[in-house]
Amino acid sequence: MSLPPPHPLLDATLRAVARRYRVPALCDLPRHGAAPATALACAIERARKSVAGGHAPAPAVRHAFLEALARLIRDALRADDGDPVFQAMLLRHRLAPVREYASLSAGAAQDRREILAAANAVAHPAKVERMPEGAPREAMARLHAAGASESWTALSDAARQLRDLPTAADAPPAGPALERLLGNPALTRLQRLDVLESDDGVRRYRALWEQQGPRPGSATAAAQGSASRKRGAAVEALALHALEALALRLNGAEGKVAYRAVSSMRVPPSIPASAERAKSEWDAALLRHADSGGAAPAWDLCLLLEAKASADAAGTDFPRLLRGLRLLAHANARDTYTFSTRQGAFPLRGLSLHALPTGGDALEKSVLYFCDAPAEAMPRLLGAASRMQLLSSQASLEFANRLAQGQDAGLDALAPVWHQLLESPQWSGVLQQYPMLRQARGLMVHADDLMAAIDGAAGLQCHGFPPLS
Repeated sequence: MSLPPPHPLLDATLRAVARRYRVPALCDLPRHGAAPATALACAIERARKSVAGGHAPAPAVRHAFLEALARLIRDALRADDGDPVFQAMLLRHRLAPVREYASLSAGAAQDRREILAAANAVAHPAKVERMPEGAPREAMARLHAAGASESWTALSDAARQLRDLPTAADAPPAGPALERLLGNPALTRLQRLDVLESDDGVRRYRALWEQQGPRPGSATAAAQGSASRKRGAAVEALALHALEALALRLNGAEGKVAYRAVSSMRVPPSIPASAERAKSEWDAALLRHADSGGAAPAWDLCLLLEAKASADAAGTDFPRLLRGLRLLAHANARDTYTFSTRQGAFPLRGLSLHALPTGGDALEKSVLYFCDAPAEAMPRLLGAASRMQLLSSQASLEFANRLAQGQDAGLDALAPVWHQLLESPQWSGVLQQYPMLRQARGLMVHADDLMAAIDGAAGLQCHGFPPLS
């Protein structure tokens, strides 16, 4: 059993589509004055090429890396237009109260839920309403109000007052529940957070984080999230439209309805591989009706499309996309797998899934990133994740700490970052970041370019076929 070759029109379309988002190969060290992130990307790529060739990077490459990293740190520390995330990280590195606050804040949401649930078990509003007027009712109302306003010291005081009141003969004892509430470590942690919020360093830390955007759960955050979802949905709809146009062309070339475009294609759990951290839903896909030889009808996967609202998103998403392709390629070639889509359920032959490429140049014939944003004049060559890993390393933070205190900090203080880059498996993503970025951006096409390629390839392959309206 073998797959039919791709239709010449499909092959011609994928070869013809312009790749305006590509980034160049890096061959030389950057000239003097290049932005530090660009200089870092160049130095890291030269180091990677040396390691791949089996020899140590030249001293000039090491110096270029350390110098560019030092400049990146200095720029991030600038008060007017620096990086507030890095500055917040530095405060956490320098100041014990900030470290304690950040540690406690990480679990604060769970702590709040736990304490509010315990307080409601004692002083739920419905329970308070049923009580007669008197000191117990007032104490329970104070307990509930303190929880609602997240006043943890007031909540603790109200719980003690309620515990110390005499219990009516016909009332169930609340003492044990109150003791559990008062003795809960979550309450202690929340009270400690309240104390720490008055610390000057913590105030600066919170102010820096707030520069990154609205607090999660706020009305502004909800509005921004809604706008982002609408923008993503619009790009996904445009991607489906492009594949529908391509399917129309292919069906016209074959003289029958053999191709179908689908959206939101979800990977079934029956594929025998782990889906951990892998893409499990594809924005759009082009399917071809398979010649089943008399068996139940099935489809073959021809092309996958992932819609992105910005070009930078491709580099961030690419590792997950590769894991998603590897997940699909684990399909048993003899089996059929039913994928759910917005257009209904489609049984796909494992043969076409198993044949999917999982890396290299062959990806361009199987998967595309799709975008309608303009290409940047100068793409960001150092990925956001790599940049943050470089800045958040212990040596970088110690270097920044010395600068912040007005002390001299030589480049050799950053040498541990260089050694980690070359030697540590945890840094392989940074070392490999540029070829991964190049490959991801090479898979990205603009909406207009894809539509133009569909129309142009059709004119070359199908003489006399009318252009797309």
